[in-house]
Amino acid sequence: MSFFENTRKPVGPGGKLMVAMMNLGHGPVARWGLQFLRLAPNAKVLDCGCGGGANIKRLLKKCPHGVVKGIDYSPVSVEKTRKLNRTAIQEGRCAVLQGSVADMAFEDSCFDAVTAFETVYFWPDLPQCFREVRRTLKPGGTILICNESNGDTDKDERWTQIIGGMAIYKDIELKACLEQAGFHEVQIHKKKGSVRPGLTYMCPHGAISLTP
Repeated sequence: MSFFENTRKPVGPGGKLMVAMMNLGHGPVARWGLQFLRLAPNAKVLDCGCGGGANIKRLLKKCPHGVVKGIDYSPVSVEKTRKLNRTAIQEGRCAVLQGSVADMAFEDSCFDAVTAFETVYFWPDLPQCFREVRRTLKPGGTILICNESNGDTDKDERWTQIIGGMAIYKDIELKACLEQAGFHEVQIHKKKGSVRPGLTYMCPHGAISLTP
């Protein structure tokens, strides 16, 4: 397995290095994307594909009296996220589960918002995953998807060749898939002309926020 395969599912020493890089490299696009997410101070939020846990930490600050949970199918990611958010877990404000987005052990209508940062590329059966996300959202809740790659450049395809199981979706593809899962009021935001963190080429940043 190549080192870059760890972006899909971090394992072993290479995976531990990758999640640390994710926490650093994904910071700029995550901070930009979070400005579009409005949360009450006591909101209950789920971060799907929580990676190294840095975005859970940001979400905890955004809703200081709320609860933020995370799910990831990588044991390495779950371990790193738990370590990074140890204090919030001890306070009962955070929990991190190992599992698949396609079949989550959360009750219906329990979250005010769900986030997905740089992760939908790797979700199996994307329509099913979106249906499962919608199931866990409260009526009027929001999903925020934040991606650095959306197929607008030829170089995006290069990553699907390097990383097995990766799929890069265009905005219209994600929009259509989400609407089929029952989401509506789609908003698409793009920030162009920014250097993708950790890479050497120009790439647009995109965020999609939707309401079921």
